Amino acid sequence: MAASNAKLRPALQPLHQPSSMLKPVAVGGSRSIFIQTENTPNPDALKFLPNHPILPPGLSSPFIEYLNPRSTLAPPHPSPLAAQLMNIDGITSVFYGADFITVTKATDVNWAHVKPEVFSLITEAVTSGAQIVNITENKSGESNGQEGEEDSLSYNEHDSEVVGMIKELLETRIRPAIQEDGGDIEFRGFEGGNVLLKLRGACRTCDSSTVTLKNGIEGMLMHYIEEVKGVVQVLDQEEEVAMQEFTKFEEKLKQQKGPDAIASTVGKGSLDTVPGSCRIELAAWALITFEGATESEKPFSKAALKSKAILPFDNGISIEV
Repeated sequence: MAASNAKLRPALQPLHQPSSMLKPVAVGGSRSIFIQTENTPNPDALKFLPNHPILPPGLSSPFIEYLNPRSTLAPPHPSPLAAQLMNIDGITSVFYGADFITVTKATDVNWAHVKPEVFSLITEAVTSGAQIVNITENKSGESNGQEGEEDSLSYNEHDSEVVGMIKELLETRIRPAIQEDGGDIEFRGFEGGNVLLKLRGACRTCDSSTVTLKNGIEGMLMHYIEEVKGVVQVLDQEEEVAMQEFTKFEEKLKQQKGPDAIASTVGKGSLDTVPGSCRIELAAWALITFEGATESEKPFSKAALKSKAILPFDNGISIEV
């Protein structure tokens, strides 16, 4: 097809309505790629899908997250692309999934100022044919701000039956929905009936992460596994500091506006008014909606864990009946 005709060809928009479908980039006149971008529930994070494998084959973890510039150069998984992305003013972290890249910016930075450079660097890295992530030996044993050593949801023969069920549910029902939102999830343990979890990628710094854990993940785990009494979010040191500062802000707000005042985001698209802002919340919302129905009226039951009745799809949850 002539180049003039190719420019007139309309781009097919995917069902999940990404923020943009970027046009193909020719490489040597014989190869082209599509790099698609998607918004995430976190306004400070964008998901890039280059239609190209991101993680090296054989990697035990389903993701790698770089939280500072040093981590992009340090073993065991240095990444020249992540180093370049982290060198952009305002970019705070880079997350690699199996086939997508999530880039997170500072809150005071405008995407219009940094997105073109992010897209350019990803395009250059993919079209060059070079490996995006290298594997080197980590002699020091330190993480250096790099997360994703091994898959916490993988089978372990020493796990109890309950922990095995928790991991299975997280792996098959919860992780796919969170990955669609540009993130991932880590299992950190099961103590006193509480499941300890850590959100990654776009979900790590998302304002709705607490709601996702409580209204989404906790509700689903408690529905299927009676031994689960709750979900606790594991925070890193810097995240604990941020949480403490937010608590101080809430207390100050209550002093100024009264005990009923809360720090909220009520309004169009808010988590306080719209159920299921994240995909995993939609699953729990559907589950709670039919909780009072009879078995014949329910679109799914506890047997759905085995029968694949709950399937995440682009705009929410598909219920098979």
